[in-house]
Amino acid sequence: MKVLYAVQATGNGHISRANEILPELEKMVEVDVLVSGTESEVGLNHFIKYRRKGLSFSFGKKGGIDFVKTIKSIKAKKFMEEVRSIPVEQYDLVINDFEPLSAWACKMRNIPCVSLSHQSAVINPKAPKPKAPDPLAWMVLKHFAPCIKSIGFHFQSYDTDIFTPIIRSEIRHAYIRNLGHYTVYLPAYADHKLISFFQSFPSVQWHIFSKKSKKNYADGNCWIRPVNNYDFISSFTACEGIITGAGFETPAEALFMGKKLLVVPMKNQYEQYCNATALSERGVPVLKNLKKNKVKKIEKWLQSNDRIKVNYPNQLADVLGKLLSGFKLQKPATNGHPLKANSSERMLQTSQKAGHLVTGM
Repeated sequence: MKVLYAVQATGNGHISRANEILPELEKMVEVDVLVSGTESEVGLNHFIKYRRKGLSFSFGKKGGIDFVKTIKSIKAKKFMEEVRSIPVEQYDLVINDFEPLSAWACKMRNIPCVSLSHQSAVINPKAPKPKAPDPLAWMVLKHFAPCIKSIGFHFQSYDTDIFTPIIRSEIRHAYIRNLGHYTVYLPAYADHKLISFFQSFPSVQWHIFSKKSKKNYADGNCWIRPVNNYDFISSFTACEGIITGAGFETPAEALFMGKKLLVVPMKNQYEQYCNATALSERGVPVLKNLKKNKVKKIEKWLQSNDRIKVNYPNQLADVLGKLLSGFKLQKPATNGHPLKANSSERMLQTSQKAGHLVTGM
């Protein structure tokens, strides 16, 4: 069986998960890899057969997505050209981690495409949602990378097709200790804002990992490093606690290691609001922002010893077995019906227009 594994490289979590999935998947099937997006600092430990620009969402400096920069980067004609350039008809199955090019290529050519992602779990009706709905963000999450079947990952198994997180090997087998510092990963904030805020706690040593900085430096009690996998894991596994966005992989790894955890969801990022709701239900403190009126809440968290430890077992073989069990080894007949392709293209163009105001990634 020949499989295309397509992964979105906006953020580091998708790539970290792929590094765990691909070696196990290659034991079962023949695999090629497609990567689209440009915002990951984690490298993929696998040969990449197809690399495309795709769609990426640019981080701002005040706690949210930079919509102006994101919209300027969207080129509809180029996107459609990239969709058509993916030879999905050469594969029996496409496994998709929130990657739009391959998903739309499969939809246009009637090739089976299965979602294996955190986003699949987020949109499950049984997964936690914030009280305030966001219909546009919900639509984008559902149609950004359309698939015929979904298996998802979340902080707990809310439904039969939702599994607990894939903990990367570097964390699962790490030497966990506590050297007393706190790790910070808030990529949507400018360095000077983070330094100004965390210098309000002069007795605490802060390790701040920055998407903006190109060099290592220190400013008072703040230790700033560009994001890289080795330094981040070294700090993370040895910290007292971590303050991070309400993404998925980093909070899950903090829970697995039993580290103190506080999350600050990225502004206008519906998926992170969903994650924050799920974490709050488990007792993890959530802050809306890092304004000065939040200093007392941070102080209370620093003084507490509240931590939640979750044993996430390695279910990867079971996940992939379930995913592949529904597909035969024979190559499916392709359907090149022009009406089908044109219909899908019209749907894609409609979704792209809505995506200009995307708030869900």
